[in-house]
Amino acid sequence: MLRILVVLIFAGISSVWAQETLQPVEATTAGGDKVVLHPDGRWEYVDGAKAAAARKTADTFPENHARPPGAQGGWLGFGRTIVPGDKDYNRGTLNPARR
Repeated sequence: MLRILVVLIFAGISSVWAQETLQPVEATTAGGDKVVLHPDGRWEYVDGAKAAAARKTADTFPENHARPPGAQGGWLGFGRTIVPGDKDYNRGTLNPARR
C-alpha cells in the first residue's frame, strides 16, 4: 500500500513539474519570420497579420477539423463520426421493441 502511495505522489509531482517546464519557444524560420513553437506541436506566427492569414488558410483544409460541425458520434477522437446527410444520421434506435 505504501509503494502505491509513493508512486502516486511521484506521478503527481512529476506531471506538475513537466507542465511547468513545457513553455512556448520563440524561433525564426528559414525565411526570417518569427514564430512561437508550442509544446503540443503547434506553431504560429508572432506577426498578427501573418498569423491571421495562416489561420484563414488552415481553416480551408478538412484535416484540420477533427469533427465537422453537426456531426454525431466519435468519442475522444476514436470511432466513426456521422455527418448530416448520411443515411445513418438520426436513425433512431435499432431496438425493434422501441420503434
